[in-house]
Amino acid sequence: MNLNTEDMIIKKLLDVQEMVRDFEMFSKHAEDEQVASAFKNFAEESGMQARELQKLADRYRKD
Repeated sequence: MNLNTEDMIIKKLLDVQEMVRDFEMFSKHAEDEQVASAFKNFAEESGMQARELQKLADRYRKD
């Protein structure tokens, strides 16, 4: 697979957004509070990555 930089950013953005959704859902359905809390933290951390990737994607779309 030969992706350019913008393609790589978009691919990873979509992957991370899916991770955020999964971790949020898992945090709401986990019966163990420690697991639920960990998943919630993972969702927040993934959300930060998604925001950074979105900034990069926006930069490419403006050019």
